[in-house]
Amino acid sequence: MKHNARTRPAQLPQYTFKVEKLSHEGRGIAHYCAEQDHPQEKQGKKVFIRYALPGETVKVQITRQVSKLEEADKIKLISEPSQDRIEPICPHFTQCGGCNMQHIHEDMQIRLKQDVLKSHFSHFAGLEPQEWLAPIRSMRTDYRHKARIGVRYLPKNNKLLMGFRAANSNQLIDINTCKILDQQLDEALPEIRVLLESLTGKATIGHIELAKGDDEISLLIRHTEKLKEHDVNLLRQYALQKKWQLYLQPAGVDSVHRVDDAEAPKQLHYKLNEFDIEFAFHPTDFTQVNPTVNVQMMKMACELLDLKQGESVLDLFCGLGNFSLPLARTVGVQGQVVAVEGSTEMVKRGTENALKNGIANVKFYSQDLTQDFSQHSWAKQGFDALLIDPPRSGAEEVMQYIPKFGAQRIVYVSCNPATLARDAGILTQYGYQLKKAGVMDMFTHTGHVESIALFEKKQEIND
Repeated sequence: MKHNARTRPAQLPQYTFKVEKLSHEGRGIAHYCAEQDHPQEKQGKKVFIRYALPGETVKVQITRQVSKLEEADKIKLISEPSQDRIEPICPHFTQCGGCNMQHIHEDMQIRLKQDVLKSHFSHFAGLEPQEWLAPIRSMRTDYRHKARIGVRYLPKNNKLLMGFRAANSNQLIDINTCKILDQQLDEALPEIRVLLESLTGKATIGHIELAKGDDEISLLIRHTEKLKEHDVNLLRQYALQKKWQLYLQPAGVDSVHRVDDAEAPKQLHYKLNEFDIEFAFHPTDFTQVNPTVNVQMMKMACELLDLKQGESVLDLFCGLGNFSLPLARTVGVQGQVVAVEGSTEMVKRGTENALKNGIANVKFYSQDLTQDFSQHSWAKQGFDALLIDPPRSGAEEVMQYIPKFGAQRIVYVSCNPATLARDAGILTQYGYQLKKAGVMDMFTHTGHVESIALFEKKQEIND
């Protein structure tokens, strides 16, 4: 029986373009034009080109075609390189989907993120701050203190892959180094690979997680089937040799348990010396991955709120108290901080951290902030200031309650400029002015735009 051969998709064409500007996510933007002898029917069509910079002439491979635009990858630089082009720090650049801006000078990355924030404020809310803040910059190249790394064993090739996903793909890119990962963690990757390869149950491992506190490191192994005692012993020996904490996760997050010392606390620690605070956190807890930016962010938030001794502050989406405890220190023992978070586990962690640091003027509450919370006692209080640090979806559901809090000053910390701009527009409707805003380079070499903004209540003039 004959089978009809599958028709192979036609190879998409290659063209030459002069790059005009950068898109919000760092791709070069060009247009089909007569000067480059492009097809007549494509004249004026926009093309987004990965790894190309403004002013450069590049030969590209078209990778995607739709009616209004096309996408392409740079395959050859024809002109002189842009003055903003630098040599990528990672040998896996262009394959790994993690850091798409390594070819762009860090100063240009900051300018691009500032432009993105400005554009979103203007487009979504018709706003511009009265003052643009100087950007908060990362102090280290190897800034990342946490990472989840995928693991996949290929039995046919007897090969273990360990790395990150390719851009817009589930394909796992095998890596041997990650230059934005803390140097101590990065240098351990080759030996972790050897360790995993030595396990009889390596096919059951889905990913590993590395986390670093100030003085401790944890290694978490996610596995789908029970590991043999021999494998557990190998992992334990490695952890004890490295003086690391070892965790196994056979199912959901609740199944995580410590193996190197079953009686020891499941905790790592980091300090905010400026506020005389030490935080304890579980390896799976959400914490800021860039400690040097985190410290600067804390100081900036407190400065923008201009807190006085004895004032009251509301901290929404507080997590484990990363902002709450510094705020409590700032308002003094006569002041008050109310901290609210959806996760009961995080509320527990925040309460424990407050107790550990001898901070008695902060109270944590568990509350899903996407639901009506108006009848809760903490929500009926008045506050001098408000800090909001929501997820990427923003704080739209919270906005309707803002007037009831009576806060004169609001600091909004954002990981998504689109939802920040949307919520900023709502705040202006409630009589707040966008006074200051700026970007924070929490994730250097990526398109993630972290930002901070100050809103102040307009003062009403009484006749």
